[in-house]
Amino acid sequence: MTTAAVATRSQAIFERAKAVIPGGVNSPVRSCKSVGSEPIFMDHADGSHLFDVDGNKYIDYVGSWGPMILGHRHPRVLEAIEITLKQGTSFGAPCRAEVEMAELVCKLMPSIEMVRMVNSGTEATMSAIRLARAFTKRTMIVKFDGCYHGHADSFLVKAGSGLATLGISSSPGAPDEITKLTVSIPFNDPAQLKKTFEKHGKEVAAVIIEPIVGNAGLILPEENYLQTIRELCTEHGALLIFDEVMTGFRVALGGAQDMYKIKPDLTTLGKIIGGGLPVGAYGGRKDIMEMVAPQGPVYQAGTLSGNPLAMAAGIAQLKTLQTPGTYAHLAENTTRLADGLKGLSKSIQVVSVPGMLGVFFNSKPVTDFESAQKCDTEQFGKVWRALIEKGIYWPPSQFEAAFISAVHTKHDIDNTIDAFKDAIK
Repeated sequence: MTTAAVATRSQAIFERAKAVIPGGVNSPVRSCKSVGSEPIFMDHADGSHLFDVDGNKYIDYVGSWGPMILGHRHPRVLEAIEITLKQGTSFGAPCRAEVEMAELVCKLMPSIEMVRMVNSGTEATMSAIRLARAFTKRTMIVKFDGCYHGHADSFLVKAGSGLATLGISSSPGAPDEITKLTVSIPFNDPAQLKKTFEKHGKEVAAVIIEPIVGNAGLILPEENYLQTIRELCTEHGALLIFDEVMTGFRVALGGAQDMYKIKPDLTTLGKIIGGGLPVGAYGGRKDIMEMVAPQGPVYQAGTLSGNPLAMAAGIAQLKTLQTPGTYAHLAENTTRLADGLKGLSKSIQVVSVPGMLGVFFNSKPVTDFESAQKCDTEQFGKVWRALIEKGIYWPPSQFEAAFISAVHTKHDIDNTIDAFKDAIK
């Protein structure tokens, strides 16, 4: 596979795209700028593979940034979409699938007693903090450096994901009056969190966190860190919001909160619960969720919320994930890849949890956003371009996690390890 072969039709489409779409892409990280490349336009996908418009085949570790835990075009998900499609694409009225989805989410995540469907992760987190402010009658939000919670104004302070990838620390257009209500502190630093509560405790409406950071690369919470946050929130009357848009139903059937045995007050979800279609959700304690309109005074609405196609795809996926052995197999796939990548070079760190993996080009362990930013992004870019040549589609940013699916084969993973070996050399 040559770069020219990859670029032929992709370049032509990219030139068209730049004339009518800002930067030629509809989400910044897709631009591949940080890895010294141009975007590769995809044509179709199947199982663990992507196929671009030039006919090149890739082992996919982006997985549509998380939803494809069962791989692309899973038969049960496609069947659910096809059946629902015959009944209509959108009603603008309630449908039974919304209720079934809500019941399923509440069953699988016991901290969620009521849930509201929305259309994206950004919408879910934005709604969750509005609700938290209304419930506590406070205004301040505490987040963590490198955690990305979507592009609402309140979150564009020391955020990860595309902001980190493009070297942007905040965004023009986000008023200072709003961003001043957000305090961003280092991840894995309980002492700093305690100081923040000592200074602002009576003002803090909520602490929002990715319990496993996936938007600054993959960063795990240190032992008892999440428990400390839970205790401080309870002590000071602030709500704890787990942003599980990425980790929900991926790292475990009950999400990161099940893995770490922490009960948040509110949880935001997305990705997997749409089976690849646009969806988000926020939910939590009943006494909090009852404040959402029309039951309560906190207004939030969405024309396409609870879209029947997205609900059908998500229900099919969640039901399939309950098949015995699914998560054990996902963990086995992840461990096989992680073990194969460890030791390839003294200048890389490999971090993993079931279904997610990060490779940091850093000689020292990465425990927070500051240490993540010390990674050799130039070397990462070189390796990424070499992986593309080998047919491996890795996330095009040092500051994003890779996603492993339940349908990646041992052959896929071994080929990936071999490609990394050659790329690092």
